[in-house]
Amino acid sequence: MNENIFRVAYEEALAAFQADEVPVGAVLFHTQTGEVVATARNRTEENRDPLAHAELLCIQAACRKLGVKRLTGYSLFVTLEPCTMCAGAIAWARLDHLYFGAYDPKTGGVCQGSCVFTHPQTHHKINITGGIHADECGSLMTRFFQERRK
Repeated sequence: MNENIFRVAYEEALAAFQADEVPVGAVLFHTQTGEVVATARNRTEENRDPLAHAELLCIQAACRKLGVKRLTGYSLFVTLEPCTMCAGAIAWARLDHLYFGAYDPKTGGVCQGSCVFTHPQTHHKINITGGIHADECGSLMTRFFQERRK
């Protein structure tokens, strides 16, 4: 995963922040070439939809664009550890690799909580790399919630 992919995801997270959404951005890209196929940000407030997480929107956009239901050969970078719902969708999409920024000790479903990919009933195992630019991604989340509490 290259630095450009992180930057695109982070810009999506900033756009979510500015739209008063939880600041999460995602980029889906071809594992071998790094070609970006889809980008998304959280839109739960805008869409009035609890399922409008950046990961799900990104996966849906990529599937529509490519005309497929499985994304073998593709990887996802997201600025925050995916929740259990998104981790399940990542497994169903059959992605090659999940990269993420900040760990989410409260609602994460990959390395925290339900640990979806290490559960024996998970049908698709995926390569996972967490903590990429964790401080930068985490500080954006912290700033968002501090401002919300004011």
